[in-house]
Amino acid sequence: MSDEQSAAGSEEIDPVTLEILRNQLESVATEMGHVLIRGAYSPNIKERQDCSTALFDASGRMVAQAEHIPVHLGAMPDAVETVREQNPRPGDVFIVNDPFTGGTHLPDITLVSTIAPDDEVIGFAVSRAHHADVGGSTPGSMPPGARELYEEGLRLPAVRLVDGGEANEAVHDLIRANVRTPDEREADLRAQRAANDRAEQRIGELLAEHGSTLLDAFDAVIEYSRERVEAELGDLPDGTYRARDVLEGDGVTGDDIPIDVAVTIDGPSITVDFAGTADQVEGNLNAPLSVAKSAVYFVVRAITDPEIPPNHGCYEPVTVSAPAGSVLNPEPPAAVVGGNVETSQRVMDVTLAALAEAIPKAVPAGGQGTMNNLIIGDRSGEFTYYETIGGGFGARPNKDGMDGVQVGMTNTLNTPVEAMETEYPLRVERYALRPNSGGDGRYRGGLGIERSVTVETDATVSLLTERRRTAPAGIDGGEDGTRGRNLIDGETVPAKTSVDVESGTTVSVLTPGGGGHGDPDDRDPEARARDRRDGKVDD
Repeated sequence: MSDEQSAAGSEEIDPVTLEILRNQLESVATEMGHVLIRGAYSPNIKERQDCSTALFDASGRMVAQAEHIPVHLGAMPDAVETVREQNPRPGDVFIVNDPFTGGTHLPDITLVSTIAPDDEVIGFAVSRAHHADVGGSTPGSMPPGARELYEEGLRLPAVRLVDGGEANEAVHDLIRANVRTPDEREADLRAQRAANDRAEQRIGELLAEHGSTLLDAFDAVIEYSRERVEAELGDLPDGTYRARDVLEGDGVTGDDIPIDVAVTIDGPSITVDFAGTADQVEGNLNAPLSVAKSAVYFVVRAITDPEIPPNHGCYEPVTVSAPAGSVLNPEPPAAVVGGNVETSQRVMDVTLAALAEAIPKAVPAGGQGTMNNLIIGDRSGEFTYYETIGGGFGARPNKDGMDGVQVGMTNTLNTPVEAMETEYPLRVERYALRPNSGGDGRYRGGLGIERSVTVETDATVSLLTERRRTAPAGIDGGEDGTRGRNLIDGETVPAKTSVDVESGTTVSVLTPGGGGHGDPDDRDPEARARDRRDGKVDD
């Protein structure tokens, strides 16, 4: 459909009808998420909600999304485009996790289903979920020392999981034969299929109610979001703003990995260029360009009006580039599992740092800057536990940072202690905020977390973390947050490591605090007294 046709279609929908349809479409995406979470078997999806759902039109544009995981959602369009190249038909469901053909990292499995209520494909239902194991060299499929993608698990290009309504049992058999927890994988994939099926059902109902107006609304809601984002960007000061940050080694070496960014605001558009960023690395912190795009899209969402409907229109004014062969645009068979979870965080950090020069009143101090990935499992396939652990949110220009939350590119919950101890041979020894970990300032950074877990069977423990060497940065005179630490039986271990442990071993993850904002001398005395009363500081 041409731009002129799109605009003409938009004009035919009155504002009230458009708002009704927009909310109906977003409710479909949200209901998909509910179906997936309630139907999943693994705690990582049913408890932590490490999954995302969205609707796309027939041309591959995101029309509506549920507010789930930022790093999933910005990368979904690449998966849909890959599927569109396979001539999808009514009744088809494609599965893909290949980071070089529409995926992010191998544990994130995406199902793309055609939406064809009247036997004509009018869109796609998409669900992406982090599966706790997809094979590879270590339980949990996130080996810290991986040097090639092949070590990280089963790689699935876009193939039909369901062909014209008939399940492709050969693909199911292939998956089951290559993962440690096949029954759990099968159950979680069924939950994803159910979520996508619910989307087709609901879109069919809306089509019956609204007719072709529904298809016109696809264009209209995208145009509406684009215009609003362009208006927001147009209010920002034009110019090019630069920043640099580093990743703390790639799991193979401890050398810093620089990430450079130049953010150019030019009227209603923004260009984010990562020229000067390090070449792709030997370890697994390489991030496909789709992941870098996700992080940038998240930042643009954060600095513009959060009430703008999230869809393809939000991203049209944004251009993201990174040199081919760099850590943000690697070539296969680069290892990438850490790029999705850790490098994405640093891309967000450095992009926000660049924008702090342009809009200092809108940018917080540095958050924890890591997902603190903890994976525990046994090689026999009896169990695989995976969790990202929250930490300190950076202090904001007008208030303190939040304590013990997921920051940036993830938006998961924690695994409740009761669920964790019921599902796994694990015992939680301590789960608490870290006093004194938030950077001091006029506004204090949020506190990190201490999570200590005793493993009650022989197992493999893998850690994939950041901000153990470089602290989350304070801003405008605020102090840095406290760095994180990883310990096994009280002994400090590297930020990225995999260790075979015996029953009775205790693993502790102490997550970073957020940076402070503003001169500490300007902090309100009552706020300091409250910090002491609440146990945020012990002096």
